[in-house]
Amino acid sequence: MQYFSEQYVVGLKAVLDDFPHEAFEKMISAMMEAYEHGRRIFVMGNGGSASTASHWVCDLNKGCCLNLEKKFKMICLNDSISTMMAYANDLSYDEVFVGPLQNFFEPGDVVIGISGSGNSPNVLKAIEYANNNGGVTVGLCGYGGGKLMQIAGIPVHARVDDMQMTEDVHMIVVHMAMQRIMKALGQDSAAC
Repeated sequence: MQYFSEQYVVGLKAVLDDFPHEAFEKMISAMMEAYEHGRRIFVMGNGGSASTASHWVCDLNKGCCLNLEKKFKMICLNDSISTMMAYANDLSYDEVFVGPLQNFFEPGDVVIGISGSGNSPNVLKAIEYANNNGGVTVGLCGYGGGKLMQIAGIPVHARVDDMQMTEDVHMIVVHMAMQRIMKALGQDSAAC
C-alpha cells in the first residue's frame, strides 16, 4: 500500500525536476539590480499567494540584510487590509494592487505577481501597469501559466495542474531566493 503522502511527494518531485532554473536566475538578477540601485520590489497575490508574498517580504527585508547597512526595499501590496478594502469597495477588487502601486512605483522598480492560475485580474492589472511604465516584471504561476506567463517579463512557471503543489513550488522559490541572495551578499543563511 502506498501512502497518500508518498504519492504527493513523488508528484512534487516530478514538478521540481522541471524547475525553471534559468527564469529563477533572471529573477534573482532583477532583484539584485533593484537592491544595488536602491529601487523598490513590489509583490502581491491572493489567498495562499498573498501569504507567500507577505512571507517573501519578511525574508528579504529582514533575513537577507539584517546585519548590513544597505537594505532591500520590498513592499507587499496585499499587507494593508484597509487599503485593499477601500479600493475594492470604492472602485473594484481588480484595483486593489494597481491603485497602491501607483502611489510608490518608479521606473526600474521590480513588480512580482503571484497567481496560481496565472489569471488573477488584480495581479494582471498591476503587472500591466508596471510593464507600461518602465518596470521589471516577474510572474510566479502554475497550471498552464495563464495570462501572467504571457505578460510577465520573467515568468517563473510551476508546470503542474494542482494548486497546492503550485503554491509549494512558489514557497520554495521564496526560500531559494532568500538563500541565493544572502550568498550574493556574503551573508550566512544558516544564521536565519
